[in-house]
Amino acid sequence: MSNISYFAIKTILIYEVKDFFKEFQFNIVAPLINTLLFVIILSTIESYYSIPSEGGSYLNFLVPGIIIMVVMQASFNHLSEVIIAMKQIGSFNDYLMSPISRIEIFFSLILSSIVVCVFIGMINLTVLTFFTNFQDINYFRLFYYLVISIIIFSSIGAVTGFLSFTWDAQSTVSNFVIVPISLLSGTFFSIDSLDNQWKIIFEYNPFYHLVSGFRGAFIENSILNANTDILVTMIAILTLLISLFIFNKGYKVIY
Repeated sequence: MSNISYFAIKTILIYEVKDFFKEFQFNIVAPLINTLLFVIILSTIESYYSIPSEGGSYLNFLVPGIIIMVVMQASFNHLSEVIIAMKQIGSFNDYLMSPISRIEIFFSLILSSIVVCVFIGMINLTVLTFFTNFQDINYFRLFYYLVISIIIFSSIGAVTGFLSFTWDAQSTVSNFVIVPISLLSGTFFSIDSLDNQWKIIFEYNPFYHLVSGFRGAFIENSILNANTDILVTMIAILTLLISLFIFNKGYKVIY
């Protein structure tokens, strides 16, 4: 433990967080406006049509799904964009030549992603609570699934950043993988409204369990499923280790 450079980790963490907040209008304000548009449009539709949800109002069902969707996309985009940007301007090579291990660099980037994405989740939750009437929120479960989701999608973003050198590759993964996953994992609809053959697909979709578990933090007397918690934790650890292995191996990390 004495060989770990905590000062280096703290320095990278603070730098990345400060860099994120410098462009708050793009990183915070713009996604928040998009989220508000989602809520306003869907709440307007609900006033004219009956949209099935798992008990209670549709907005109470919708808002947790939108929050975790935003966090998933932000987690991937933040780390993949940071790494590709550093590669293009050459600052990533400075990290690699510094007297700290790649493991320390990797976990510094992951920690910075956790900090900024938890902030994004909390600012969205604060604003969107004006549209809902949540009676009781399980904050332990909320932060558990929030952090697990950030770790999974930040790790995927890190792998994309490590293996890519252009924005085209990053955008391809984002548009054709991350966005469909975040949109089609029970974010806007209840699986109770689906046919049985479709329900089976969602039951074996780990990303659905992330959304469902996070939504459960807002539902009073929600049933906890230890198997689901263990599953998502193992997926988070697996994606983290795969990303760390690729970075530590050095394959396509630099030009």
